[in-house]
Amino acid sequence: MNEQFLTVSSSPHIRASHSTGSIMRDVLIALTPAFIAGVVFFGINAAILTIVCVLASVATEALIQKFLLKREVTINDWSAVVTGVLLAFNLPVSAPLWMAVIGSVFAIAIVKQCFGGIGQNFINPALAARAFLLASWPTRMTSAAFAVDAATTATPLALIKGGGEAAGGALPSYMDLFMGNVGGCIGEVSAIALLIGGIYLIMRNVISWRIPVIYIGTVAIFTLVFGQDPIYHVLAGGLLLGAFFMATDYASSPVTPKAQIIYALGCGILTGVIRLWGGYPEGVSYSILIMNVAAPLIERFTMPKIYGEVKDNA
Repeated sequence: MNEQFLTVSSSPHIRASHSTGSIMRDVLIALTPAFIAGVVFFGINAAILTIVCVLASVATEALIQKFLLKREVTINDWSAVVTGVLLAFNLPVSAPLWMAVIGSVFAIAIVKQCFGGIGQNFINPALAARAFLLASWPTRMTSAAFAVDAATTATPLALIKGGGEAAGGALPSYMDLFMGNVGGCIGEVSAIALLIGGIYLIMRNVISWRIPVIYIGTVAIFTLVFGQDPIYHVLAGGLLLGAFFMATDYASSPVTPKAQIIYALGCGILTGVIRLWGGYPEGVSYSILIMNVAAPLIERFTMPKIYGEVKDNA
């Protein structure tokens, strides 16, 4: 008689093919087209800056876990690599390497490890590091290199903010924005590369379509209502990078469908407000960070009721 052994464990009894490592590898695969576009349009410096951010992020995580926290080193989950790549994508190619190192250390040590490591950070580490660098060295962070010769020029959103041609140059065409032949941060310039990566993540069920689609759609409708070109606002700046790769961060975004809709709407409205009336031409980073902080509250008021729960009227 064959004996069958059952493993008794508590719920939930859900099995999935995804793991932290596989999810992060999918994100890196999705970011590859944008990385290639960054190197094509900005040159080898884009690759060097990305490599430095990745090495600094991985080294910071390994050193903190091994020597400070005395925990198992988990750099093989690829999360530090993703943080490094995303941080590099939020930097201008003219940023010095020391700034990339400082930003990487801040993202991992302060934003991630100080709050318990992966899954415990309440805001996106790469965006928090970008905001930190922008507040500390605004001139270096707002300079944008253009094309392979790395000549300094204004970003498309800065041109819109300054009145187009009056700001020092004609606005780039839709095709330039779509392909990436514009000034900006390393990973945000090529709309087609980011769309390819974003669609890949949705098809792999790594992210839900709700946050990126509603976020992008809200920005388009908001800018159209207030007399701006919605296509330009969608293709220019960091909207596609933020919508697909950072607003969807598992640890800092909501998980319920209703909360994701509210969260994405908030990101879109705040981005539109900052772009149209704020001091900076771009608003994606601060919008996502603000909604990261609001995400737990949104989930609290949109959490579905437990089946069979009886409301206490006492």
